[in-house]
Amino acid sequence: MITSKNLVHHEFIGLKVHVTGKKNKSLNVKGTIIDETKNTIKIEAMDNTEKLIPKNGSIFVFEIPNGEKIEVDGNILSIRPEDRIKKRFKKI
Repeated sequence: MITSKNLVHHEFIGLKVHVTGKKNKSLNVKGTIIDETKNTIKIEAMDNTEKLIPKNGSIFVFEIPNGEKIEVDGNILSIRPEDRIKKRFKKI
């Protein structure tokens, strides 16, 4: 079960997300995550287009299945998904 405390240890594919940028204020994408690499997340946007978003410099607001919204700094996520699942984080 995905919660706010263990979100970074789970698979992101299939989660709804809203992405904004720290430096690039024009970045504003909502959709569903369809793929993830070490440095990027691919999102199927609301208009059925695919957007490739860099993790560094982005802020992700994930909506977990129970409806809770969790904001995560993309710089924390900039590791391979399979390594992120095993990694221990000090505090998020």
